[in-house]
Amino acid sequence: MHRVPRAELYAALFLTASTTAALAHATLERKEASPNTAYRGVVQIMHGCDGKPTTRVSVTIPEGIVGAKPMPKPGWQIAIARGAYERPYPSFHGTVSEGVKTITWSGGELPDDQIDEFTFFARVSDAFAPGSTVYFPVEQDCRTGSYRWSEIPAAGQSARDLKAPAPGVLIVAAPQKGPAPAAVKAGDLAIETPWMRATPGGAKVAGGYVRITNAGTAPDTLTGASIPIADRGEIHSMSMEGGVMRMAAVEGGLTIKPGETVELKPGGLHLMFLDLKAGPKAGETVQGTLTFARAGTVPVTFSVAPIGAQAPGGEAAGGHHHH
Repeated sequence: MHRVPRAELYAALFLTASTTAALAHATLERKEASPNTAYRGVVQIMHGCDGKPTTRVSVTIPEGIVGAKPMPKPGWQIAIARGAYERPYPSFHGTVSEGVKTITWSGGELPDDQIDEFTFFARVSDAFAPGSTVYFPVEQDCRTGSYRWSEIPAAGQSARDLKAPAPGVLIVAAPQKGPAPAAVKAGDLAIETPWMRATPGGAKVAGGYVRITNAGTAPDTLTGASIPIADRGEIHSMSMEGGVMRMAAVEGGLTIKPGETVELKPGGLHLMFLDLKAGPKAGETVQGTLTFARAGTVPVTFSVAPIGAQAPGGEAAGGHHHH
């Protein structure tokens, strides 16, 4: 076992769904959405302007987000600005060609030492593909002073490099409905639900998970895994010791005893794909292999769940997420 270096800990254990800088103070509570689904936008204002209370919050509704409606807020007045869309979008009642472009709450007062939320509802159209990010610029005015959380990263740039990043929402594929894919048979082994998490831009590691059952009379050992977009794959264990997260490669492989089911899942035993050449994106599939001492090399297909998901096809959970 080894103590996980700080850089690896953040990259490999605490990948979150956030597409905004860690120090941004106007954020969106829900950081993922799927095409052609409803979205509940909750703008969170975390502080005022140099100690002065916030008196106005305005959010820009980007192209492709349609049918936006604000939620009333006691003590605040709401103003909306409407405009034409760049193209018609499908809706429940045919198509729409115009809608709300900005929503502004004003007239209230939010003290600097308090936080509050400003909510709107909208629909994510078919304009966005899984893996893209849509940004909602926010204006924050105070009794004196203001902030403009409106910077959008250029291609290849991280939002963490921006001083005033606009809150972003990662577009992910909608969870697949219907029965789970059939287990892959390899000798006496049944391999079920191989999956992995999407990674943020620039990440060099990705976690993989799978459930393996040995229906035979002899043990078999998982010795390795591979995907084309990673230089190598390892089997890792994870544990907390004295309040320190420790991760270690499983030396000699992972043995599955006769009649035993072993599940590699977030927070425990897992596959670790290292030195990524490209990041897996939610909604995609990645071809790969699992290698066993007796069953040999078995082709599998990893489904890619959103960043921080706790199960295949699931949404990211709140808080920190472990491989």
